Amino acid sequence: MTGQDTAAHGWDEARPTARLLLADGTLIEGQGIGAEGIAAGELCFNTAMTGYQEILTDPSYAGQIITFTFPHIGNVGVNDDDVETINAAASSGVRGAVFAADVTSPSNWRATRDLDAWLKARGIVGVAGVDTRALTALIREKGAANAVIAHAPDGRFDEAVLKAELEGFPGLEGQDLVPLVAATQRYEWDEGGWTWPGQAEPGAYGKRPEGEAKRVVAIDYGLKRNILRMLTAAGCEVTVLPPTATAEEVLALEPDGVFLSNGPGDPAATGAYAVPMIQGVLEKKVPTFGICLGHQMLALAVGANTQKMHQGHHGANHPVKDLITGKVEITSMNHGFAVDRDTLPETARETHVSLFDGSNCGLELTDRPAFSVQHHPEASPGPQDSHYLFHRFVEMMNKRA
Repeated sequence: MTGQDTAAHGWDEARPTARLLLADGTLIEGQGIGAEGIAAGELCFNTAMTGYQEILTDPSYAGQIITFTFPHIGNVGVNDDDVETINAAASSGVRGAVFAADVTSPSNWRATRDLDAWLKARGIVGVAGVDTRALTALIREKGAANAVIAHAPDGRFDEAVLKAELEGFPGLEGQDLVPLVAATQRYEWDEGGWTWPGQAEPGAYGKRPEGEAKRVVAIDYGLKRNILRMLTAAGCEVTVLPPTATAEEVLALEPDGVFLSNGPGDPAATGAYAVPMIQGVLEKKVPTFGICLGHQMLALAVGANTQKMHQGHHGANHPVKDLITGKVEITSMNHGFAVDRDTLPETARETHVSLFDGSNCGLELTDRPAFSVQHHPEASPGPQDSHYLFHRFVEMMNKRA
């Protein structure tokens, strides 16, 4: 129907101002939101019903375009407290975002700005008005796909430029994306957990509990802010080191324990420089705890392999079974690679499994004080189903002492 036809019928369809082009040629149009421009990345979907700001600032999503399956994204606005990158103004590496409904004006007492302005400030390209149910089904069937997302307010796109951008994106396999989001210098951390109404100073972040603290060195592969808060709240004195820190640099700080953080990209690529450090720490039998990419790094350090997943796990409703206690936890996940359990050595035993697809979600070493999980206990989806892991880490350090 032409513009003349629509005028004759008394209505005029809005011209699409954003496009999402997949590697298989699928073209999806919608209304642009957030930053203008073009960005390529791996397209995934996240099934969480809350926490969109946490998701969009999680460094583990670097190099990805996120499809939100929940339709109402942005309705509570954004604030400075829910940012997961350590530097609130820093980029998380997220390339784009896909929404079902138009983003409404924020309605929440904590909101300080609307999502559209916030996306613009962070350089994240978005498209709204998409049938995200159909897109999610496509990803589930064909797997996470390379894609390019574009936003042009005038609705004019150069097809050749879009295709060139898409063809130039190498995908995530073999890519070490940690340097894009990790710290480059050492720093100290002392901010604790959130205090709720009824507690002292409600609506603020606390400090480390009084008493003797455990010295923890956290290796930043794309560290989330709430992980540091949880470590501090558990009684740890935390020093953060860059991902390229050596075993000698870590051990020189005489830590009671070492934490291996989450992060983006292919773990095998990051392992090229991370594994020797971890092996040096394990050789000294320093208690070690890893989350997400840190879990994969620990597995690689003891000789196991990782593998690319079909669609990955992204959401806050993933059931995981603790094989030690038999308990089922509702967890938050964000990973596109998994540890191949068949390659774990005899000195490592599986501790957690996904009840969605049976993939590995945790391990512990039998000859050294080290354990790790694939999911994110600090994201609190249960909400506290997995918080015991931080206390297990402290208990492990106490036992060694």
